[in-house]
Amino acid sequence: MKPAVVLLSGGLDSATTLAIARREGFACHAMSFDYGQRHGAELQAARRVAHSLGAIEHKTVHIGLDAIGGSALTDLNIAVPDHPQNGIPVTYVPARNTVFLAFALGWAEVLESTDIFIGVNAVDYSGYPDCRPEFIRAFEQLANLATKAGVEGGRFRIHTPLIDLSKADIIRTGTALGIDYAMTVSCYAADAEGLACGVCDSCRLRRQGFERAGIADPTRYHR
Repeated sequence: MKPAVVLLSGGLDSATTLAIARREGFACHAMSFDYGQRHGAELQAARRVAHSLGAIEHKTVHIGLDAIGGSALTDLNIAVPDHPQNGIPVTYVPARNTVFLAFALGWAEVLESTDIFIGVNAVDYSGYPDCRPEFIRAFEQLANLATKAGVEGGRFRIHTPLIDLSKADIIRTGTALGIDYAMTVSCYAADAEGLACGVCDSCRLRRQGFERAGIADPTRYHR
């Protein structure tokens, strides 16, 4: 089995991405980040998902994106919106996926892997610029220019199996792969027990996804 690094947040999309990578025959090394986010419930979920879906290894890397702030997810002085916003919302974390992919790239080199999976989506999403296909293509090009493995003939590939899927299609795919979505946490403002607020953008997209997929929503909501 070829090794692959899979970015794992503990949410619905990253869990589905891990299941897809495993289905495709990769030995999955999951990587999560404690980046100064509002709550730790998603990291607890990531541990559950990694164990349940058979990751070979699961690392949690500690980085301090809260030191620069600029996002409702890393600055407690900025409220998480309870309604849709125009443009890029305040839940965008500056450069987050660029940083995450850079760490994944480094670990992939150590593992002698050229495959990295990330669960970005450009259909039912919040409009974050680092979830778009053009960003992924640019980072893949960078990966092959900036690494010893790339210079010596390796060819890195950033896999984005969810990029063109609706949230409903993602849920249908994951359900067919046997994922128990009750163990995932997607909410931007979940409490310590992982209960979802039910009103943030992530909760709204997740709830709509289950409704449109015709699948019972196992999410534990406050309301």
